[in-house]
Amino acid sequence: MKLGIPREQTPEESRVALVPAHIPGLIKKGYEVFVEKDAGLVAGYKNETYEEKGASIVEDFDALLKNADVFLTVRAGKAASNGKAMAEKMKAGQIVIGQMEPYAKDEAFDQFLTNKVSSFSMELIPRTTRAQSMDVLSSMANLAGYKSALIGANQSPKMFPMMMTAAGTITPANVFVLGVGVAGLQAIATAKRLGAVVSAYDIRSEVKEQVESLGAKFVEFDLESGEGEGGYAKEMDESFYERQRQMMMEELSEKDVVITTANIPGKKAPTLITKAMVEAMPEGSVIVDLAAERGGNCELSEAGKTVRKHGVTIVGPVNVASDLPFNASQLYSKNITTFLLNLFNKEESTINFEDDIVKATALTHDGALVSEKVKEFIGGDQA
Repeated sequence: MKLGIPREQTPEESRVALVPAHIPGLIKKGYEVFVEKDAGLVAGYKNETYEEKGASIVEDFDALLKNADVFLTVRAGKAASNGKAMAEKMKAGQIVIGQMEPYAKDEAFDQFLTNKVSSFSMELIPRTTRAQSMDVLSSMANLAGYKSALIGANQSPKMFPMMMTAAGTITPANVFVLGVGVAGLQAIATAKRLGAVVSAYDIRSEVKEQVESLGAKFVEFDLESGEGEGGYAKEMDESFYERQRQMMMEELSEKDVVITTANIPGKKAPTLITKAMVEAMPEGSVIVDLAAERGGNCELSEAGKTVRKHGVTIVGPVNVASDLPFNASQLYSKNITTFLLNLFNKEESTINFEDDIVKATALTHDGALVSEKVKEFIGGDQA
């Protein structure tokens, strides 16, 4: 079977779907690997390195189309700026695997149906023990959490660590992390390593032990726990969020850097920090909103921008993992190749739709929408 690795066309995307180190293992499994010229260059992987590992370099995407049965991408479908153009060129029976923003139907999605392309969305990987090594969202969230602490430290007028000098003692910065999933935990760990005093809050009281194990304080409010499916926080009603915001006002008034990470799959991010709460924060404080791409946890966030409002610097970074393309590509490549090796029935080389991970991630196949989860969001059967 032949694999195609395209050069990502989305302007803000620096990652590549497959790194050279994983090519020999795929070749041993019987795959031929074709890589579009310069696909890994921005991430730090040269064409020559791919060739040394056994891949063939092709000139452009059209050449890739002639050779490949399966395409491994970082972005496809709605997630890619060229998603429709890519889908239009693909032929019946070809397979594309990548991040696709599956919860919103668009023209690229329609084209997968029309051309009978089999598509698999890496965002739909279930959060199960067996699927951990394929979990792209966790891999990328880990990097985003690390980067968010660095962004906060860079934007803050205060140093993170305590420092005792002949000129006096500098007190450590106070960092508050909202949302203690994978990104939140890494943000806590990184801020602690930088020397800040760190506290954190999550509607899931079950994560208290994890927060404290990293040396941070878990802030508790008198609210019900919000443990959701797959380890995510569940969506709560507006009255819950209103009570939460009232209790959080006092907490934020003492913080130098606030990092927000609360996301709910397929939904707009919950608003955790209102304009009034920003106004109550100290002059010069910083908010790093990792949910800015999904509507933002801060009411005043602007996706892709850094703004200053009411004396507070509010950073709305997007596609944060792509700012660390070398390592992000390593992790993504491991996730997607592990998924690929689980995709087919070994004897017949047909897609194994009986496998729970394959079934969960399948978006389109043979001209039909096959994901039950996605049907709930875009409505009804598609053909």
